Amino acid sequence: MITINKEQFLTEHNKLSPPNLQATMDLLSRFKEEKRPLLKNNGWSIDKLRIPFISWLISLPLLKKKIDKKQKKQTFKNYPETKL
Repeated sequence: MITINKEQFLTEHNKLSPPNLQATMDLLSRFKEEKRPLLKNNGWSIDKLRIPFISWLISLPLLKKKIDKKQKKQTFKNYPETKL
């Protein structure tokens, strides 16, 4: 497991994430405060922390509202009927 610094973690996370899960340095600092036991050694590991970080991001009330809005906008249409 390779540990990297906070800035590298943020860059890598944002490169791998869709726009609705992009993070900022402030969010990363907040995550570090709230999930202190995960960051005992002050190292940031993509392998170890990315999934907990995404789960934490999704649980945020503001982000949850954005995701819900995007899901509500989806409309499904029937396929056109074809004659055989």
